[in-house]
Amino acid sequence: MRVERFFAFIDLSGFTRYTEVHGDEAAVAVLTNFRGVVREVASDHGVRVAKWLGDGAMFVGTEAPAVIATVLEIEERTAAAGTTLPLRAGIAGGAVILFEGDDYIGGPVNLAARLCDAADPYEVLAADDLAAHVPDWAVAQAVEPRDLLGFVTTVSVVRITVSTRQRRALGIALADRNAREGSVDGDAASGA
Repeated sequence: MRVERFFAFIDLSGFTRYTEVHGDEAAVAVLTNFRGVVREVASDHGVRVAKWLGDGAMFVGTEAPAVIATVLEIEERTAAAGTTLPLRAGIAGGAVILFEGDDYIGGPVNLAARLCDAADPYEVLAADDLAAHVPDWAVAQAVEPRDLLGFVTTVSVVRITVSTRQRRALGIALADRNAREGSVDGDAASGA
């Protein structure tokens, strides 16, 4: 069955080296924090975590703005929570085959994964057709087309970032929430 879906892959950059330097217990603590943020944010936006990929995740959603907002908010919240490793992400969407009820086969899945691979730390890359779906509190900027593994032609790409105004508002909102909850995240965000 062919369905229209939107996909994102996110990855903690430098996780292997972090584990090597700081040990397994520290790596588990980073992953625990990361996965907690991922679960909460994805749920808030109605986006499903399709697969955990060790130090990353694959998301699937039916609406592009929700998938984009999920990725951007996870990026902002993990940074505010003191996660020491930067995220990188790739986002794409389109018609895919729903396989055995819980897997997806098709170009958009592969494109999202390859865009994540191509992204630098702290970078969210998306297929250029998603620029029209970026929330009004974010910005899509065209970047150089990319040659991606497995793709015959170069791919037109945009970089998506949270606007400076929204980043400030989100930072203030997170600081206020952490202060009210007295959470460990608040300690990490304040540098304590």
